[in-house]
Amino acid sequence: MNQLIPLIAGILSLAIGSILGYYARQSIAKRNYRTIEARLQKKISQARQESDSLIFQAKERAAQILETAKKEENERRGEILKTERLLLKRENILEEKSVNLEDKEKEFHQKVDRLREIKESLEGLQKSALDNLERISELPREEAKKELIANLEKEYQKEILDRIKKLEAEGQERFEKKAKELLALAIQKCSISQAQELTTTTVNLPSDEIKGRIIGKEGRNIRALEKLTGVEIIVDETPETVVISGFDPIRRQIAKKALEKLIQDGRIQPARIEEMVEKAKAEISSQTKEAGETAVYDVGLLGLDPKLIQLLGRLKFRTSYGQNVLLHSLEVAHLASALASELGANAPVCKKAGLFHDIGKSVDQQIEGSHVDIGIKILEKFGMEKEVISAMKSHHEEYPYESLESIIVQVADQISGARPGARKDTLENYLKRLGDLENIATSFSGVEKAWALQAGREIRVFVKPEEIDDLGAKKLAKDISDRIQEELRYPGEIKVNVIRETRVVEYAK
Repeated sequence: MNQLIPLIAGILSLAIGSILGYYARQSIAKRNYRTIEARLQKKISQARQESDSLIFQAKERAAQILETAKKEENERRGEILKTERLLLKRENILEEKSVNLEDKEKEFHQKVDRLREIKESLEGLQKSALDNLERISELPREEAKKELIANLEKEYQKEILDRIKKLEAEGQERFEKKAKELLALAIQKCSISQAQELTTTTVNLPSDEIKGRIIGKEGRNIRALEKLTGVEIIVDETPETVVISGFDPIRRQIAKKALEKLIQDGRIQPARIEEMVEKAKAEISSQTKEAGETAVYDVGLLGLDPKLIQLLGRLKFRTSYGQNVLLHSLEVAHLASALASELGANAPVCKKAGLFHDIGKSVDQQIEGSHVDIGIKILEKFGMEKEVISAMKSHHEEYPYESLESIIVQVADQISGARPGARKDTLENYLKRLGDLENIATSFSGVEKAWALQAGREIRVFVKPEEIDDLGAKKLAKDISDRIQEELRYPGEIKVNVIRETRVVEYAK
C-alpha cells in the first residue's frame, strides 16, 4: 500500500504536468502565431505599397512611352506628308517636262521635215545650177571640176608649194634625225667582216705539169672527180690554176679540199680520188658544225638542237650576191638586237629571228620552195618559238608583218644587204636596173631626159619647163617614186631628183 501511493502520486503528477505543458505550449503557440501574423501583415502591407509604387511608375513610364510614340508618329506623319508634297511637286514638274518634251519633239520633227525639204530644194537648185553651168560652159561636169582644180592650183601654187615644203622639212628632218641615230647606234654595235665569193673556186697548182695528172689518161681522173663531187673542173690555159665551177658552194669546197689533198699526196687515180673525196666531205662536215657552233656562241644562244646548228653552219659556204650568208645572218642578228633594244622591242626574239632568217638557204637546193617557206618548216620542226618564226618570215615581205619584231628583222636584213660593199651584182643585172629606172622616168609626159646615177641609187629627171611647173614637178617626183616602188626590186633606197630649169639666151649684135 505504501508503494502504491507514490505510484499514484507519480501518475497524477505526470498527468498534471502534461496538462500544464499542453496549455503552456498552446499559450506560446498563440503568442508566436500573433507575432508571425503581424509580420505577415507587415510584409503584405509593404508588398502592397511596393506594388502600388511599381504600378504608378509603370503607368508613368507607359504614359511617357505613349507620349514619345505619339510625338514620333506625328513627326513621321509630318515627314510623310512632306515627302508626299515633294513627290507630288516633282510629279507635276515631270509631267510639265514630259509635255514640254513632247512639244519640243514635235517641233524638232517639224524642223527636220523643213530641213529635209530645204535640202531637197537646195539639191534640186544645185543640180539645176550645175546643169545650167554645164550647158553654158559646154563642158562635162568632171572636166569642169578638173579645170576648176587646175585653176585653183595655178592661183595658189606658191602657197601650196610653201606649205608642202614646210611640212616635209619639219617631218623629214625630225624623223630622219631619229632614224639616223638609231641606225648609227645599231651599226656601231655590229662589226662583221665580209668575204666576197662567187660561183667559182680557184685552186693554185705548184706547176703546170700537174694539170695533165689531174686530167688523167683519156680524162678518167677529172671525170671521176667531177662525178664524185658534182662540180665542173675547168683546166684551161691559165698558168698554175684550176677553176672549180658549180652553184653548190659545199660541193665546190669538197672538190677543192679533195684536189688539194690529191696534189699534196701526188697519187692521182680514181681509187685515190674517191678516198680523198670522202675525207674532204668529213672535213667539210666538221667545219660546218664548228661554224654553226661559233655563230651560235657569238650571238649568245643556248639550248639549240645540234642538227639545227649543223644547218646553220652550212650557210658558211653559201653566198647571196657575193655576200656570205652566215656572216650576213650574224650581222642581221646583231643589227636586229641593237635596233630592238633602242625601240623597246623584244631583243632576244629579234636576235634569234635575225640569225635564222635565211636558214632555208642551207637546203633550198634539195627542197622545193622559197627559202622563207623552207626556213619556216625547219624552225617549226625543231620547236622554235612562234614569236621567232613570226619575226623571221616577213623579211622579204612575202608574209604580212605580225609584230614590231618582224619589221625590225626586215629592216636589219635590208641594212646588211644594202650597205656599200656588202654584195656584188652582175653587170647584166646592174645595167638592166639602170635601164628600167630611166625607162620609168622617161615614160611620164613632160620629161625631157633622165639619168640613173650612183649605181642606181639616184635618178635625175630633167623636165620641160614650159610643160611642167613647180607644183607639177613635185607631183612628178612623187609619181615616179611610187612607180619605182611598185615595179622594181632593189636594195636600199633610190633618190628621185626632178630638175626644172628655164634658160633664157639672148645675143647682143
